[in-house]
Amino acid sequence: MLLIFPSIEISHECCLEVVHGLPGAERTYSVDPVQMAILWRGENAKTLHVVDMDGVSEGRVVNSHIIRKMVESVDIPIQVGGGLRTFEEIEQALSLGVYRVVVGTAAVEQPGLIERLVKVFGTRKIAVGIDARSGQVTVSGGKIRTNVTPLELAREMKKLGVSRIVYGERGPEGPARILPIDTLRELATATKIRVTCWGGVYSYKDLVRLQELEKIGVDSVIVGRPLYENRFPCQALWRLNENQLNDLGPTRRI
Repeated sequence: MLLIFPSIEISHECCLEVVHGLPGAERTYSVDPVQMAILWRGENAKTLHVVDMDGVSEGRVVNSHIIRKMVESVDIPIQVGGGLRTFEEIEQALSLGVYRVVVGTAAVEQPGLIERLVKVFGTRKIAVGIDARSGQVTVSGGKIRTNVTPLELAREMKKLGVSRIVYGERGPEGPARILPIDTLRELATATKIRVTCWGGVYSYKDLVRLQELEKIGVDSVIVGRPLYENRFPCQALWRLNENQLNDLGPTRRI
C-alpha cells in the first residue's frame, strides 16, 4: 500500500492550508500547525510531511519551535523540509525529534554536504528533494531553474549514498496538476532509489495510478491541498465523525 503523507505547510506560525468543512457543518478548523497534526493523526495518518515555508523563502530554519511541538504532540514519524541548507541546520532539525529531513537546494549546490549527511546520520534520516519544471531541476523553492535533469541529479545522489528522493513537478503556482508517472517510473527503475511523489495527486483515480508504481519503488506520496479540500471518498466520513470528537487525547499522542 502507498504511504500517504498529509502535508502541513507553515508560514508565520500558521498553516497555509486549512481543512474545508462539510456544507452545513458547524466545525471551524484551527490554523495552528500543532492542532492540524493532531487532526491528521486522529484521522489515521501514519506519517506527516511538514514544510517550513518561511525557511524556504529565507534559506534557513525559522519554525523549529513549532516543529518541536508537533513532534511532541503525535506518535507518528514527521518528515521536514524547507530552508535546510547547512549541516548545522539539518543537525538542529533532526535534534527536534523528526524522523527524516528533505534537502533540496543543497543537493544541487553542495553535493559534498549530502555525502557528509548520509555518513553522519544514515540513509534513513536524509532524503533529497528534487523539484523540476519542464524537465529541469529547480532550486530555491522553484525560483531558479538549473541545467540539470532529474535523472542526472538522482544518479549523482545514488553515488553519494542517498536511498530516497522526493520528486515533484512544478506548475506556475505550486505543484503541477498532472501526475508525472513517466518520470517517476524512470527515476525508480534507473536508480533503484525509493521515490516519494510530491504533488500531482488530486483524486482517488490518481492514487490508483500511482499505486501501480509501488512494485518498482515509488512507495509513498505527499498530498496537500486535495486532502484539505476533501477530494477523497473516505473524507466525508472523517468530517462527520469529527463533529462527535471533543478531545483527541490528553497528550494528543493517539
